[in-house]
Amino acid sequence: MTINVPGLVSIVTFYILILAVGIWAGWKNRGKGSQGGTEQVMLAGRDIGTFVGILTMTATWVGGGYVIGSAEGAFTSGVVWCQAPFGFGISLIVAGLFFANPMRSAGYHTMLDPFQEKYGAKIGGLLFLPALCGEILWSSAILSALGSTLSVIVGLDTTISVVVSAAVAMLYTLFGGLHSVAYTDVVQVFCIAIGLTICVPFAWTHKAVDTKALTIPGAWEGVIEIYNVGVYIENYLLIVIGGIPWQVVYFQRVLACRTPKQAQTISYMAGLGAILLAAPPICLGVIARVTDWSAATHGTINVTAEEHGKMILPLMLQFLTPPWVSFIGLGAISAAVMSSADSSILSTSSMFARNIYQAIFFTDASERHVLRVMWVAIVIVAALASLMALTVNSIYGLFLLSADLVYVLLFPQLLLILYWNEYCNSYGCIASFSTGFLFRILGGEPLIGLPAILAYPFYDRNLGQLFPFRTMSMIISLMSHVIVSLTTRWIFLNSWLPASWDLLKCFSDPVTCTAVNIRQVGSIATISQFGDPRRKSHDGTINVQHQDLNMGRMYIPRPKLRRNSAHGIYRRSDNLSSSSQR
Repeated sequence: MTINVPGLVSIVTFYILILAVGIWAGWKNRGKGSQGGTEQVMLAGRDIGTFVGILTMTATWVGGGYVIGSAEGAFTSGVVWCQAPFGFGISLIVAGLFFANPMRSAGYHTMLDPFQEKYGAKIGGLLFLPALCGEILWSSAILSALGSTLSVIVGLDTTISVVVSAAVAMLYTLFGGLHSVAYTDVVQVFCIAIGLTICVPFAWTHKAVDTKALTIPGAWEGVIEIYNVGVYIENYLLIVIGGIPWQVVYFQRVLACRTPKQAQTISYMAGLGAILLAAPPICLGVIARVTDWSAATHGTINVTAEEHGKMILPLMLQFLTPPWVSFIGLGAISAAVMSSADSSILSTSSMFARNIYQAIFFTDASERHVLRVMWVAIVIVAALASLMALTVNSIYGLFLLSADLVYVLLFPQLLLILYWNEYCNSYGCIASFSTGFLFRILGGEPLIGLPAILAYPFYDRNLGQLFPFRTMSMIISLMSHVIVSLTTRWIFLNSWLPASWDLLKCFSDPVTCTAVNIRQVGSIATISQFGDPRRKSHDGTINVQHQDLNMGRMYIPRPKLRRNSAHGIYRRSDNLSSSSQR
């Protein structure tokens, strides 16, 4: 394929601009990194403003998979089946209502912190696996979107496009952490909004587009068959609820906010912004449904939904818009990809460095050591996402599959750890994870070639699983956690089994566990074991006295002392015990 030189020049210029903005943002805040350590890199020192916060959260959601996947869904199945954009927008609003405040108020660094605080480093770290898979699939979807776009418009090889895009995002993320990611997101969200909006009127007025066909019932809206009602409802539940337990697109931004109230405001506004930015790609997908592709491509390509659904947006930019407009659209798609890829790479590496490497294997690792591990993890995550992007065909399928995993495995855990914390224990956590994973896997997954072992009700050999088995698996996971936690609690607290049988130490004497370093920001009264110092600070940081706490390792008190809370990655220092008794 011949390389389009003007298109190549435009994309190289755009990449240089984004890289320059990312490096500038990292350089601008370079002095803060030495003071804040990992918190500065992961969460930008919890100093993200409202305006930047809204734009960076919106830009992260509206990635390449979001943009091209929305056009693909509208083209292949109609607007009614383009569920992801509307579902994820609602998901942000729901998350703001119920999850932003408790997570930010507790002052956590990552989404996995409350799990490790409650269940211990190893069992809490088990939940990193579905989070990792979800983040990798998310990154793969957006990188795959850009690869298909560049191959159609510019003529670049898909492999080169994916690898170079991942490398650029990786470079400025390495340089400036969340500061670079947030500032580049501000530029990228404007590129997305302006670039795709400009493309719509040019595609609409193309002579190969039969706009009168849109008046025919079902021409653009699509149809929901009776046998697909259960699948349709479950897809919305999967997207809305499964869109909440995400470190990359949600909690990374929430935990970087200055106050819990600001975190909620950003969630609401970003949800509305995500829905609005879905309008241009959906319109382009609708236009593609009524286009005479034989006339548009002059007979060179026989465009079908089955073969070209993934590339429909790049094809429209190539054949239905002038070259200069297609380059602007290409910049918009590139911006969408970069705005999500960088966040995914950073959040996954942050969880690994803090919640796996430091909390489980090297509890005495210094801040500099953890930062270096995070840099290595950023490179590895970018490589894994690039590999996955080159091997899976459907962008929209990757989009849904990423939400699938966190819906079934992570949402029940997050809901209970925040709103049923006093009764949760490690036995319930393991039971919940195991049962949810088992029933989900038995249902199969055509996208990755996994056959259905268990035929749920209404199973059809041609159509697959028509029963909402993902939701059933999620509910089973939730109920397993509740039942097992209550049962084990009743057994051990009533001495039906000896304490020696409590293998996970949920109901025996507290176990000391090494903590990550927590930065001192001031001085308040001595903290007792029943106190909650988070109420003393508006931004969630913990203020302590020099003489009362060992600042190297510190226990983070919960609102009330619980039987199983001593298993966390934080511990009380020896000085704290004596000061509490005084």
